[in-house]
Order: sequence, then C-alpha cells, then structure tokens
Amino acid sequence: MAFCQSFMTELCKYIGADTDVPAGDIGVGGREIGYLFGQYKRLRNEFTGVLTGKGLTYGGSLARTEATGYGLCYFTDNMLRAAGKSFDGATVVISGSGNVAIYACEKATAMGAKVVAMSDSNGFIHDPDGIDLEAVKELKERSHKRIREYADTHPGAKYHEGCRDVWQIPCDIALPCATQNELDEASAKALIHNGCFAVAEGANMPCTPEAVDAFQQSGVLFAPAKAANAGGVATSALEMSQNSMRFFWSFEEVDGKLHTIMTDLYKNVAAAAEEYGMPGNLAAGANIAGFLKVADSMLAYGLV
Repeated sequence: MAFCQSFMTELCKYIGADTDVPAGDIGVGGREIGYLFGQYKRLRNEFTGVLTGKGLTYGGSLARTEATGYGLCYFTDNMLRAAGKSFDGATVVISGSGNVAIYACEKATAMGAKVVAMSDSNGFIHDPDGIDLEAVKELKERSHKRIREYADTHPGAKYHEGCRDVWQIPCDIALPCATQNELDEASAKALIHNGCFAVAEGANMPCTPEAVDAFQQSGVLFAPAKAANAGGVATSALEMSQNSMRFFWSFEEVDGKLHTIMTDLYKNVAAAAEEYGMPGNLAAGANIAGFLKVADSMLAYGLV
C-alpha cells in the first residue's frame, strides 16, 4: 500500500480519464489497483475512470476478470471456424494458471473442448480426464497454493517439475497464457509433430519469433497476442464507458459486447491479411491493421 500510494503521488500528474488510463498486469491485481485508485482520488478529490480493473464497489466492471481469457477463446473460435474447425471435441493445452489461463480454460470447456494441462512457474499438471477447473480455482484464486497440489487430490493427474515440457503433451489447440517467450522453436516443433492445428497467444508474446515461423511454415493456425489477448483492454474500455455514464452493465451485457469486439477484431485482422496478399497470416494482418489505424488517424490530424 505504501509503495502504491507513493507511486501514485507522482504518477497522478501524468494520467487522467481523458489522458492515459493504466490497468493492472502481472503483479498488479485488484488490491494494487485499489490502493492506486484510492490515492488518486485522495489527491485529486474527484471520482473518474482513471484506472481500470477496479473493484465492483468503486467503479469496476463485471466480466473484467474473465475478459482476457474469454476474449482469447472468442477470437480463436472465429479463427477455427474460418478454417472449418472448432473447439468442440478438441484437446487443449493451456500454460499458466492466472486469470487469463483460468478463464480461457473455463470458456474453452464451455465451447466443448477438453483442457488437459495447466501450469505455474514451478511446473505443470497433466490430467488426461480433463482439468477440474474448480480445483484449480481453489488452489490459485482462493488458497494461493502451487499447481502441484492438484495431483494430490486427482489420482489420474500427474505433476511435472519445470514448465517447458507442457508443450510435449499431444493436443489439438495450444493456448500459451503464462509469460513472454515461454514457447520456443523446439516446443513449437513438438506441438506440430504431435498434430496441433491451432495456437493462440493469451499471454503477451509467449511465442518466440522462431516458434511463430515454425507454426506458419507448417500451416498451423496462429493467433498473435496483440489481437488474440485484446479482450482485457477491450473490457477496460467498456469499464471506462460505464464510469463515464455513471452506470453498470450486467455480466451478460459486458460479455456480449466483448464477444462482438473480438469477432470484429478477427474480421479486421483477417481482412487486412487478405487485402495485402497474405491470407491467413493473422500476425501480419494484426500488424497491418494496427498500423493503418494509427497512420490514418495521424493523416487526419494533419501531423504528417
């Protein structure tokens, strides 16, 4: 609390609801956002949507916790359907066990997939019968324990030290949701060898450039982080909208808007890739679509 308050004492000079709106990430969750927001409000004597990821009692949005994981699955679902595939009946491996991984697991399961692996910074669990998500939530969200304890109560599951080998597990769809550069070229080749047909990034750039090249050269469907994990920031924008209106939407309303945003995002990325002669290359499509949005705005502003 002391650190967050001291940090905000200086940061408050540079942020604002119409200037720059920070959000949480690794190591900065609801507790820290609360301390930061409280100090901003104390210093400025105003209630504005200057931070997102706030608690529901002071301007937060329903579905914000689930947003990145749900959004990842919505984007991936569009990518799969465009290729004549789906989550239904697919075997999925997910790395991580934080918000993104947990709610990607929840949504993928709801879409008919079987998630068989999750991990934390020490190692991973492999449950061929399908991950018991409530047990993972109890360990990681409520008890703050290590993922290895899952195997103590699930006889069919096995725990393995180290994280890299999670990609050796045969699967149809891989969702890296832990951290940057966690999936390298060797892991990519293992996934390809074992028949994986789709990879979607839930973390920030979890696949190394060499891994991305391997996926694209082998024809694996690949969804880049800058598009596929945009559900969190998209829902932050929805939180800001609610703050501006002094209004709350229901979980279903926010989730419906998120689904529409991620579907439209996929369509824009796929269309940009097609238009510029790289059909199916969603990494290129995301880069092009993002660049054009900024460049067109700059031209309109008369800046160049």
